[in-house]
Amino acid sequence: MPKPMEIHLGDVVRLRKPHPCGGYEWRVVRIGADIGIKCLTCGRRVLMSRRKFEKSVKKFISRASENMPGEGTGGKTPPDSSSG
Repeated sequence: MPKPMEIHLGDVVRLRKPHPCGGYEWRVVRIGADIGIKCLTCGRRVLMSRRKFEKSVKKFISRASENMPGEGTGGKTPPDSSSG
């Protein structure tokens, strides 16, 4: 069985077929058995199976680790534990 694709919240991917609005690029907004993606052109959110998502991805435009330093904290900076 092939290893599942490594996907992170905030990844931006280019899919093989365009969305009806004409956009090809999507941001990953949900991860699980199903993958939630949001069109960067019109903002529409779509939920698809992981298998279908992995077949549809053409390439990664950017990875979450590159463009979302606060990942895992809901986009917020963790409180400074050294102050008091």
